[in-house]
Amino acid sequence: MTKDWLTIKNAPWALGLLLLLSLFVFQSAGLPDRLELWLYDQAITTWPAPVSEKVAVVAIDEYSLSQLGRWPWPRKRHAQLIDELYEAGAEAVVIDLLFPEPHADDPTLAAAMSRHGRVALPVFLSANPPHQLIREQLPTPELATAASALGHVHVELDSDSVARGIYLRNGMANRLWPTLALAQQSLHLPLPENDVPAYVNVRADYRKVPLAGAAGTIPSTSYAAVLEGSHSDEMFAGKTVFVGATAAGFGDILPTAFSGFGLPLSGVEFQANIFSADQQRLLIAEAPEWTSFALSLLVLVILALLLPRLTPSYTLIACMTLCSLLIAGYLLLLFYLRIQLPIINTVLLILFAVPIATGYRLAMTNRFLNQQLDDMASTPHLSLPQPAKRQPAQLLEHFQAFLEPEGWLLWENGELLQIHGMTMAQAPHLSEAGHWVHQLNQSWIKLERGSSTYVLGLTLKNDLSREVTQQYLRDLELESDTNTNSIQHSVQAFSPRLEKVQLANKRLSQMQSFIQHSFEHMPDGIIVTDELAVIRFANRHIEDWFREPMPSLSGMPLIKLLQGHDPKEQPAWHEIVSETLTLNESRTVNLKVHGRDFILHLAPVTLPGDGQSGIIANLSDISELREQQRQHRQVIDFISHDVRSPLVSQLALIEQLKRDPSNINEYQIEQLGKLARRSYSLAEEFVNLARAEQLSETRFYDCDLLAIVENARDSVSEQAYEKHIRLELNDTEDLWLQGNAELLERAVINLLTNAIQYSAPETTITIQVYQAGHIAGLAISDEGSGIDERELPYLFDRYHRQRHNEIAGNHGTGLGLAFVKTVVEKHKGKIYVDSMLGEGTTFTLKLPIADPMG
Repeated sequence: MTKDWLTIKNAPWALGLLLLLSLFVFQSAGLPDRLELWLYDQAITTWPAPVSEKVAVVAIDEYSLSQLGRWPWPRKRHAQLIDELYEAGAEAVVIDLLFPEPHADDPTLAAAMSRHGRVALPVFLSANPPHQLIREQLPTPELATAASALGHVHVELDSDSVARGIYLRNGMANRLWPTLALAQQSLHLPLPENDVPAYVNVRADYRKVPLAGAAGTIPSTSYAAVLEGSHSDEMFAGKTVFVGATAAGFGDILPTAFSGFGLPLSGVEFQANIFSADQQRLLIAEAPEWTSFALSLLVLVILALLLPRLTPSYTLIACMTLCSLLIAGYLLLLFYLRIQLPIINTVLLILFAVPIATGYRLAMTNRFLNQQLDDMASTPHLSLPQPAKRQPAQLLEHFQAFLEPEGWLLWENGELLQIHGMTMAQAPHLSEAGHWVHQLNQSWIKLERGSSTYVLGLTLKNDLSREVTQQYLRDLELESDTNTNSIQHSVQAFSPRLEKVQLANKRLSQMQSFIQHSFEHMPDGIIVTDELAVIRFANRHIEDWFREPMPSLSGMPLIKLLQGHDPKEQPAWHEIVSETLTLNESRTVNLKVHGRDFILHLAPVTLPGDGQSGIIANLSDISELREQQRQHRQVIDFISHDVRSPLVSQLALIEQLKRDPSNINEYQIEQLGKLARRSYSLAEEFVNLARAEQLSETRFYDCDLLAIVENARDSVSEQAYEKHIRLELNDTEDLWLQGNAELLERAVINLLTNAIQYSAPETTITIQVYQAGHIAGLAISDEGSGIDERELPYLFDRYHRQRHNEIAGNHGTGLGLAFVKTVVEKHKGKIYVDSMLGEGTTFTLKLPIADPMG
């Protein structure tokens, strides 16, 4: 129950709740307000408002003070200025100067104001000393009567002490004054609707003023210059002229968004900016307060529904896109609809949505991983148990099963547990646990399990496999390494979760390694396809047999791989594969790939979990089986013809002699002996070939090739002498090999016998023994009739006899050269033949020399 909210189903609600909480935090903090002001300033200063052509400023600047004397000036001088502006064609005059006290020049100033007809004067809302009420400071009654309009000049600064806007109506409760810049356009202003005390400051219709720039942006003319007449009428004609102080330390100054780039803005210039913006309808109204909260709630709903469905990268992109759209909409509203909509709360909500969504996603991921880790940690441990962890009684049982020893013994701490055909008196001294000691066909080992010491003995079969078995036992690790646990426990302790990760990763790696090694080391080729018969996995046998690189196998259609190896008397591959998938039935097909025989089993399979279907193909190499079948047929033919023929001839000759025993002559005896020798020769060569095929390296020993060749030469010297053939041996130093001297000598005898048999009398057979690097070579050359080039590819096949020799009457068994090749290959050597008809034949044997360090 504690983590039910961390689910994909509840993600929108949970994320929405977190975002809503963040929204309330933003609303209660002061940071959004400061950022809102900063965003507005950036927009206004980047794209400042243009200056209206209907505004001008007459500045009481340092030059004017220097020319006209110290302030205050006589009010008749202001009257003179109004007359100058009237003559210059000024449409209206706005004087940003206070005249709260009566003066002798008031009639003159009032008369000038009346002559012009459109002169506005300011009303100042002053703050009295502490604990006193706010009061209005109006011009003198005479001047107020002469003025065409009165307006307030009260500018309230924002929380960061920067002037950005003005209240279009401001005053005490009994009357609201328009702002001075727009006073002549607001003649009828309603009073407050509610009953408000007369001493309360009342404000209404706040507007942001998009300034044209820093101080001096709006064109201004010095007050003294106007009085001096050094101006043109075009400077003021048809314009509203604002008159006020701009000199440093004189008059009111206001910090603005542009103050960072210059001096603060004077009050008169601020009023001029208000008028300029109003003339171009650029004043900016603030959106109702509820719109910002409504916008935030709308974006919150969008984020809560959208973000749980996006990946982290798309979450960031989506949030940045929303922020960009919000800022673009903010600017459009600000500069085209002249409405400022607060968006900082919403922008912060979007920006904070990224870490919130990421954190929520991480929490969900963490919970999911914990569940997966628990599931993986509870899965069975898939690995081969180490023999070192098995009990000796179990080891003995396993040895009895697969070694079938003739005797065994198991001893524990002085007590015999099992015994058969062995005694403890036969046991040698066992100094180290886990190491086998072999005595002839007996093998002994000492094992330690806990506090118990065991002795295990085996009596192996005393045959050719004994040495191989003892070597296998020697390689077994039956005693565990005591340092392993200490090394593992010395590692810094992990948290339970990391231990789960380590355990799960270890088991997963073991499972993957086990499966991979199992597939790779299977004797058969394995192919796994998907539901479209496209190969998704193949082991190395498939790569080797089809001669296709592994990268190209993955993703290759199974039918494409099998094309070109179409089975005989079977449907096409596409029919076989499609029926396996569509009918969900297994198929078995014989095929031939690059000269090798295979049997292919196709079985449909459905994967658990996702329900995907496919094919598992098992390809078995039956080339050896086919070869054995072929050899079996050849043996049957050999026995039925070659062996049976001389025996039948012997029996027939014996029956003939039995009918007339008195007429037995020497020729008949010689024929009978010849047939018997031929039968014996056939049997001997057949047995020799069988022995050669069973030859293994366990029957190898050090032997001298030169001595083998010399013995073989001596064995055939009588045959050579009868045909007056000279055997010439070009010997060298001793060449030692690891091999079987008996079979090697028999192979050399076969080659020499063939050379003598097919050589003409009075010729020479050259025998050369030599060394080339790590290779021992033997070359036997004769001067016989040679071998037909068409016969060479089949020369070493079993039961193959040359057509030329059969016609000439030289009947062989066809096993001699097959025996020679088999012996050479068992010694990891190679045999070559070079022959030309009428010139002779050379057989060359190349065998590896024994390693002197072995």
